[in-house]
Amino acid sequence: MLGTPQSEVLKPNRICNLQPMKKIIAFGASSSIHSINKKLATYASSCVPNAQATILDLNDYEMPIFSVDRQNKDGFPQLAHDFKDLLMSADGIIISFAEHNSSYSAAFKNIFDWISRFQGNLWYSKPMLLLATNDGDRGAKTVLEQAHNRIARKNPYDIPHFSLPNFPKTFDDNKGILDSKLESQFQNALAVFVGQL
Repeated sequence: MLGTPQSEVLKPNRICNLQPMKKIIAFGASSSIHSINKKLATYASSCVPNAQATILDLNDYEMPIFSVDRQNKDGFPQLAHDFKDLLMSADGIIISFAEHNSSYSAAFKNIFDWISRFQGNLWYSKPMLLLATNDGDRGAKTVLEQAHNRIARKNPYDIPHFSLPNFPKTFDDNKGILDSKLESQFQNALAVFVGQL
């Protein structure tokens, strides 16, 4: 891949206090250019007070399909190191998972496979907020449960998670989550995450 990945940096969400600005890394675990999970992750990051969010696009981290043979022959792609460096630099991480055949998207799974092979702790024991959405009634709960079970295993924090069903009906680009009950559930999960930063 030519060029350097260009991450999107959101303007800081400032509040009037003396606490240092928190750095949030957020992304949708999807390669779709119209990813609704990227929209949800971006929305969630904008709700974190006193923070500056960097929004990643997985298309900027497209690497060869992972295999042990390729790792032994060529080592680790520079993009894998770049991705983990961003995770390490963050105070908190927000991921919204796309569900493909009841599991991770291929784009996320390949990045996950590469970055899990070096530098020890995959997510650096950071506070995390896990999300998922799709256009169905279950809101990608299957992949969210899978991700939560895997990621929470070695993380010292209580990792909050939230699923948003029926995205086209329950989310607006300007207003955010439209359903009051779902918005309350989201805010509860967000509060846990923010409290750990």
